[in-house]
Amino acid sequence: MILKKTIPFLALILVFMFSCKEEGKKERKSETSQMNEVMAIHDEVMPKMSTVGKLVGELKPRIDSTETGMQYEAAMKDLQEAHKGMMEWMQDFGDTFDSDEILNGKALTEEKQKLLDAEETKIKEVRDAINSSIEKAEVLLDAN
Repeated sequence: MILKKTIPFLALILVFMFSCKEEGKKERKSETSQMNEVMAIHDEVMPKMSTVGKLVGELKPRIDSTETGMQYEAAMKDLQEAHKGMMEWMQDFGDTFDSDEILNGKALTEEKQKLLDAEETKIKEVRDAINSSIEKAEVLLDAN
């Protein structure tokens, strides 16, 4: 009689344990995919940093007090700000997350998850700043 009641109870406990474990895996998978997305944006933008430097070098000698010269200066400052944004983001990101969290999918605390959400927003802003400053500088240089 006790055995008949115990077996369904144990089965229920096992189902509950596995469902909790699966839920934890889903949460970790979500964190991992978000971390991968953040790193993919970084990896997309990082090679453009050499273009930023090259364009700054092309704009700098063209800066003077004319209207066009001032446009070159503004474009150069945009590039420099975008570069600075990337450097600061990388520093902050590296200070916030350890290599296991970044590379190995180590589970994040609730606080770290909130930080990852914020970092995702920041890296998207950095990406947009780099892309737009490059485009603006290239258009300006091609036009003149």
